[in-house]
Amino acid sequence: MSDDSLRKLLAAHRLGVLATVKRDGRPQVSVVTYVYDLGSDLIRVSVRDPLAKTRNLRRDPRTTLEVTSPDGGSWVAAEGLAQLTPVARDPHDDTVEALVEHYRDARGEHPDWDDFRAAMVRDERVLLRVPVDHVYGRA
Repeated sequence: MSDDSLRKLLAAHRLGVLATVKRDGRPQVSVVTYVYDLGSDLIRVSVRDPLAKTRNLRRDPRTTLEVTSPDGGSWVAAEGLAQLTPVARDPHDDTVEALVEHYRDARGEHPDWDDFRAAMVRDERVLLRVPVDHVYGRA
């Protein structure tokens, strides 16, 4: 498979399985909504700070996002090293601004941005960015 066709498959979807590495070396997997920007070769995911995947990524930044086409005939795994923003602490801090941009790219306009901003702080949200180092799969 060409890397271009695999990256196009990644860009065509919004739901995938994010794998991180547990302390004992086993994978921890979570279904996530993501945005992949083909131009910058960057995956973005909104995650919560207290959850296992975020703790795992702080300890070991290696991660893989796997995406499968609806018919199961095509799939792509994208690998990279996680970059995490600081935890959202204020409705107008840089992390919340990045989460607003991420939400717009993933879902469009929110009906109540003030409520969204407050929820990002309340939920202790972090924006995960993964520059893609390698892709493999079947497109």
